[in-house]
Amino acid sequence: MIKRVGVIGLGNMGKGVAKNFAKSRWPLVVWDLDPEKRRPFAAMENVEIARPADMAKICSAIVFLVPATPEIRACTDGKDGIFNNARAGLLLLDLTASDPCETQKLAREAARRKVWYIDAGTSGGPTRADSGELLLMVGGDRRAASRAREYMHVIAKHIYYLGASGAGHTLKLIHNNLCFTTFLATCEACRQAEHSGFAIGDAIEIFNKSNARSYASEERFPRHILNKKWDGRSSIYLLYKDLKLGVDLCKRLGADSNLATATLAFIQRSMVGGMSDDDYTLLYRNYEKIRKMSMTGRGLSKKRAWKDS
Repeated sequence: MIKRVGVIGLGNMGKGVAKNFAKSRWPLVVWDLDPEKRRPFAAMENVEIARPADMAKICSAIVFLVPATPEIRACTDGKDGIFNNARAGLLLLDLTASDPCETQKLAREAARRKVWYIDAGTSGGPTRADSGELLLMVGGDRRAASRAREYMHVIAKHIYYLGASGAGHTLKLIHNNLCFTTFLATCEACRQAEHSGFAIGDAIEIFNKSNARSYASEERFPRHILNKKWDGRSSIYLLYKDLKLGVDLCKRLGADSNLATATLAFIQRSMVGGMSDDDYTLLYRNYEKIRKMSMTGRGLSKKRAWKDS
């Protein structure tokens, strides 16, 4: 039986993951709602384009790189969904940032259909997705997670099995709370340096040679902000979505989230100002404007379509 791997979601993360599977010579099947994102794969050797239901019939594993559980549900549920068309033993690898409770529900539903559902929160962003060097935080049945390693090794440099279903997504949300809060703290510190008359490049260089260093100072600022490219390849809305899930998780756990909540409020303010679809690195460029924005407006009630991952 030929082992095929499917990738659903060909946005900033998904296209890199899919290309790594294609390079590794895995027979690959891909899908995205946007025809323009499917187009580059149409002429690739050993790559098919198929809808999720058809993918479920021919693949041994399917990797999701869509925003969160609602977009996965759109692929799994219903007569023409993955669950009703899956071959027995199909592995579903969920690389989203999602509510662990919803992940656990999906895993239970999958198990009733003899499908294995693994949550694998990622770290590394589009750059590491492109290079096949993601870090994966994995939750789910241990034996199924072990089976999934042959697929995960193609796209990840570090793989950590953390426990039962939902464990990977739980630590992913905690990871994001820290990551986004650190990014905003770095933005604030750089603005403080500028107000004091220092060049931002000098401040970043000193931070990176001191105890103030972080991924934000070592990678984000030099690669995407100091050069004014503003190309972090993730929207402000996706930061909001992930951080909101993380703050809500902390509330359920009874864990403190004061710093993450303050970061979330700043991101909400930028969205009310109309920045939902902007690259998140622009939070720094527009920092002072965002800080002065009123929280009245319709930015947070805007209906969102599945646009990227």
